[in-house]
Amino acid sequence: MTTDVMDRKPGKAGTRDVRIDCDIHPRLPRLPDLVPHAARYWAEMFDYRNIDRQELMTYPVSTLPYRPEDPSVQADAAGLAAAHLDPMAVDAGILNVLSGAHAAYDPYLAAAMCEATNRWLAAEWLERDPRLRASALVPFQNPEAAVAEIERLAQDRRFVQILAVLGGEKPLGRREYWPIYRAAADHGFALAIHPGGTARHAPTQSGFVATRIEETVLQNQTFASQVASLVAEGVFNEVPSLRVVLMESGISWLPGLMWRMSKDWKGARIEVPWLDRPPIEYMTRHLRLTTQPFDGPQDAVIAAKVLDQLPAPEMLMWSSDFPHRHAERGLPRGLPEAMHKAVWGQNALATYERLELSNV
Repeated sequence: MTTDVMDRKPGKAGTRDVRIDCDIHPRLPRLPDLVPHAARYWAEMFDYRNIDRQELMTYPVSTLPYRPEDPSVQADAAGLAAAHLDPMAVDAGILNVLSGAHAAYDPYLAAAMCEATNRWLAAEWLERDPRLRASALVPFQNPEAAVAEIERLAQDRRFVQILAVLGGEKPLGRREYWPIYRAAADHGFALAIHPGGTARHAPTQSGFVATRIEETVLQNQTFASQVASLVAEGVFNEVPSLRVVLMESGISWLPGLMWRMSKDWKGARIEVPWLDRPPIEYMTRHLRLTTQPFDGPQDAVIAAKVLDQLPAPEMLMWSSDFPHRHAERGLPRGLPEAMHKAVWGQNALATYERLELSNV
């Protein structure tokens, strides 16, 4: 097991302010992108099965709040640098590819797609700009192959976390996923959870919703269920050094979950004897949140009160959610100035054990 990252202190880059963007979306790879990075059999199968652009969404791209006026911002590393990294003075940006590999029924196909996508990310993005880092795709449908991919990427420290989608087949705390978490922690990877899913399960307890506004707003219900699963199933007891980064989740829902789950744990803890302390303590220690899109009110004073409900200031990390247009690319309005340096980058440096800044 690696050194417990919970006890690592921020500030690896010294006293200089750093900016680490924890959520950037490059374009999705297409068939011509993946074929050169896949084994010959799978390169042929991608073509045979007519696998091209694989989306993890239930709405057409044209309806989503991207920046369609300039498609080059997602096309390659140079476009991303000109449109975002340079203007925002980003020292390190983490790329998150929401691939259809997460939704593939075939576990062997999923493994091949994940590996090819990771190789494409390394060759076409990470090699072309030293500021770029990435989340690794691993097939949760195939834990053995997921562990193998984590082992393969262990030596490439440009990959700093593994990526899980919010709405998968099962709650993420289930024991079948534990080998993935053990391997990730052994090599210093965080676990990132991002909206997206297989669309095979309703996103709410009462079924499927009718509109995109419902689906977007109610994603916090699914985030809450995943956090509750990780805590209640005992993932953090089994893997005490694992950090979990919740991306595009908002923050206002989490304090309520912390209080409610800790309160009910007092009466129901006989069912979870492995939880030796209140759930709020597990959540504070292991969870991290990204800033965009911030779900607090526009009023800076009230937003500051929402932010103040987080039990620890190190839980919040900056993200732009680039190139989505619904997000403010900077820090949330109302964030106390005393937190700016930490949220811009120091909290991420403390969270991502594998993140090294060569350009600072």
